[in-house]
Amino acid sequence: MDVIYQRGRASAAEVMEGLPDPPSYSAVRALLRVLEAKGHVRHKQDGPRYVFYPTVSRDRARQSALKQVVGTFFEDSTEQAVATLLDMSAKEMSDAELERLAELIAQAKKEGR
Repeated sequence: MDVIYQRGRASAAEVMEGLPDPPSYSAVRALLRVLEAKGHVRHKQDGPRYVFYPTVSRDRARQSALKQVVGTFFEDSTEQAVATLLDMSAKEMSDAELERLAELIAQAKKEGR
């Protein structure tokens, strides 16, 4: 999906080109068929090849995936998920990134009341 989102559209061969350690061509095709069956991509025929397009925006897909992760691993607790992310990466975050997070929390407090 990352390759398709980056390019906007991609054939199976282009997906393979965009992967650092790609599986076989047939494995990529199989994965694209699964993604299409699940409604994540659709295809159009372009000569002898299929070109795949995402069905939802990257932001919407991110939100959906993150909601699933938070529900599955953090018992629907945004607080637990954010705390885990901070535990994992706070040392690598710049002061500007930490300040931006503080601003987002302040904004969420305002909007939540």
